[in-house]
Amino acid sequence: MAFGGEMEDLKPEEVDELHGELLALNEELQLLVASSESDSRPVDLDQPIGRLSRMDAIAQQKMTQANRRSAQMRIQRIQTALIRIANGEYGNCLVCGELIGFRRLKVQPEAPFCIACQSQREGGTSASLLRPSGRG
Repeated sequence: MAFGGEMEDLKPEEVDELHGELLALNEELQLLVASSESDSRPVDLDQPIGRLSRMDAIAQQKMTQANRRSAQMRIQRIQTALIRIANGEYGNCLVCGELIGFRRLKVQPEAPFCIACQSQREGGTSASLLRPSGRG
């Protein structure tokens, strides 16, 4: 799988490996979301604590809420990837239809886009520079 060369379809054993990773990651994130529920509740302003402690508690609450939202969004992407595996569509970019590639999916198994399309979505490098062969 050289850069710029033709990519092969994901092998069944690679899909199985990634499927297992998606399930484990989903479980881990579900536990994280569940355990962070109490920490993301509003800070009680009537608590007898100092102003700085209250400000720190509010800042901590905001960070917990942001991490929780991020985990929930990733869970949604994981569940979409699991559906795509079940439908035999996993591993293809949702934008261009090209293969995403096993190495990218090993890093982020829920990735819905190839590197070129993801870069374009983020306003980065042109897809033609990242995909000189015309493949994802």
